[in-house]
Amino acid sequence: MSRPTVHDVARVANVSLSTVDRVLNGRDGVRQATQQRVRAAMKQLGYERDIMAANLSRKRVYRIHFAIPDGPNSFMRNLAAELDSHARLALRDRTEISVSLVPPFDGRALAADLRRAREQAVDGVVMVATESAEVRQAVSDLRGAGIQVVTLISDLSASARGHFVGIDNVSAGRTAAGLLGRFCQGRPGRIAIIAGSMLVRDHVERRLGFEQVMHAEFPDLQLLPPVEGGDEAARVDKLLTNVLQDCRDIVGIYSLGGGNRGLRAALDRAKSSPRPLVVVHELTDQSRAALQDGVFDAVLQQDIHKEVASALIIMRNLIEAVPVDPRTGIIHTEIFLRDNLP
Repeated sequence: MSRPTVHDVARVANVSLSTVDRVLNGRDGVRQATQQRVRAAMKQLGYERDIMAANLSRKRVYRIHFAIPDGPNSFMRNLAAELDSHARLALRDRTEISVSLVPPFDGRALAADLRRAREQAVDGVVMVATESAEVRQAVSDLRGAGIQVVTLISDLSASARGHFVGIDNVSAGRTAAGLLGRFCQGRPGRIAIIAGSMLVRDHVERRLGFEQVMHAEFPDLQLLPPVEGGDEAARVDKLLTNVLQDCRDIVGIYSLGGGNRGLRAALDRAKSSPRPLVVVHELTDQSRAALQDGVFDAVLQQDIHKEVASALIIMRNLIEAVPVDPRTGIIHTEIFLRDNLP
């Protein structure tokens, strides 16, 4: 069977082509009952709009702005590189991608970047969010200006954003606890937790999931309060070195943010015997080497390529008022050990 067209939708809904076009593009002038009839016809026929073809025919160009954290975090640098690759390919789909690097964990700086994006009248903004009332207000202002907003990797609670793309961070934290708790079985002691910042939702949710499972399933392991290393290797190195010196019974370490180069440096210097078991996030050059050398025991990974591609798909659908499949933004957490490294 041939793919259903707008002509088929118009015929089944018993409306004109111009009415179907207005419904597809979210324009005024169509009664609610007629809109429902058109959408019912689309569902009945299995009609899926070819957005790229429609844009090509009317010379439409998407302008999508990404705001991501600056700094030495290897994962975020990999994200920036992924955006650079997508930006070149996206031009063929009539999509212009701009990227701003903003200071990490700085809500004021992120809000200022979002305000600049609004002044530039982009079609959509994708951001790695920092929890801040000022950021939430900037998102509300973007939506008021008709600009779509998608959060990426780290969500923004109680905001007007349209969609989130990323892993389930509570589940990721629970997974880390399940792994580390089993690794440490038979070795009662304390667990050190290293965060980037409690101002980003992904780190808060990972800690929540981690502590839930640890308290419920591994009560012999005592959790230390998290230290915040700002995803900076030197700072993580210093903080963890102090923790290891103060607490000689640390049997496990969970790093729920960045700065893993510093984590390894502190462990190499401490030369603890037996060494603490370690679970971290993101498969970078540093964490891969640490896994191979037996310094780290597991790495939880999220697929950056899929996250960027999904964010672009969702953003285009939001701009075109096309229903978004909620599964599009779900990214599954992968678990890597030394034995299954890709």
